[in-house]
Amino acid sequence: MILQYDREGNLIDEFSNANAAATALGIDDSNIRKVLRGIRSYAGGYFWMEKEGNVSLEGNQNENETQNVGEVDSAYIPELDLHLKERGIEKKDVQSVKHWQTSSGELRFSIVTKEDKKDLTEFKEKFFEEMKQYIPRVVDPVYSFKKGSPVAYEISLPDFHYGKIGTMSQSQANLDFLNTIKELHRKAEGLNIEKFILPIGNDGLNSEGYSRATTKGTPQHDAEEWQETFRGYWKLLVIAIDYLSAFAPVDVIVIQGNHDFERMFYIGEVIESWYRDYSPVTVDNSYDSRKYYRYGKNMLMFTHGDKEKPANMPLLMATEQPLMFAQCPHREVHCGHQHREIVNTYQGVKVRFLPSICTNDAWHKTMGYNSPREAQAYIWNKEKGCEGYLQVNLN
Repeated sequence: MILQYDREGNLIDEFSNANAAATALGIDDSNIRKVLRGIRSYAGGYFWMEKEGNVSLEGNQNENETQNVGEVDSAYIPELDLHLKERGIEKKDVQSVKHWQTSSGELRFSIVTKEDKKDLTEFKEKFFEEMKQYIPRVVDPVYSFKKGSPVAYEISLPDFHYGKIGTMSQSQANLDFLNTIKELHRKAEGLNIEKFILPIGNDGLNSEGYSRATTKGTPQHDAEEWQETFRGYWKLLVIAIDYLSAFAPVDVIVIQGNHDFERMFYIGEVIESWYRDYSPVTVDNSYDSRKYYRYGKNMLMFTHGDKEKPANMPLLMATEQPLMFAQCPHREVHCGHQHREIVNTYQGVKVRFLPSICTNDAWHKTMGYNSPREAQAYIWNKEKGCEGYLQVNLN
């Protein structure tokens, strides 16, 4: 006997076998059998389970839900067993399993062990204790601006991929990051900078952390543990923001990438909390994946650039921010993702993919990707728009 459930886990009917169910509902019986074996999540829009015998991993849960440890212990799913075996994890040590299915039907798993749960609790305690021990300065600095037209100076270092195994140590990569920001600032010495625009993230982290994979599950090679990369990256950003805010106010814009979509939001929450009592620094960590910024008659859209088609971006700007679009004759979109400079104009809107200072790892070298390591900073005049950019080249 097999049982038919809807997506909410409600029992609908039972059939003698997969053929009987397929005939009654007009469903391919092979898909029903795949659900019973744990290869698919649903067939015909329904979940299927044998009335007697092994319990399917999916149970009567929706996609992306978490299976508890008792259900995992009683389940036999070849893909899950292989996943655990490859990582040396015993089923008795599993706290929970997050599971989902790709469009091609491939099962993916995210495992949390009992030890990991303990480690996470300890990490949170240490993290918040460390936060309490450091109190940022709350006295606003006195700025001395230069003569001439005021400008906003946008320093953007997308696709840093913090924690990635590359051709240099992580400490050297951190030094490159900070030195690049300082060099871009030094090059702008003659400008009357009234504020800095600092997009952060944009694949600032190489992976989502413990899974050592991108948001969609593509495996990544990280040089450090997920706790170390999380803590290391937000501290690096604090150093950079503190440096810039000594010269002019800083508007921080958090951009989530395809490697770090979840963790970059958490980083944004930390940065926003860190500077909550420091007026020279503002942080935009809103839920929108596309962030908009206005400076005078300039309209800027920031997005990672992995989802939207560049030619559609002008329409997105006009639809999502019609008032800003109408009032700002100078419009640009700044993206990451490509690790190299690409500039095109669509319907009067310039779309830029910005270069990266990240080194190539073994995979990129094998694929023949060899983009130069570059960083750019853009000069925005309130009335006249973009007046150019300054660049730093790294060897």
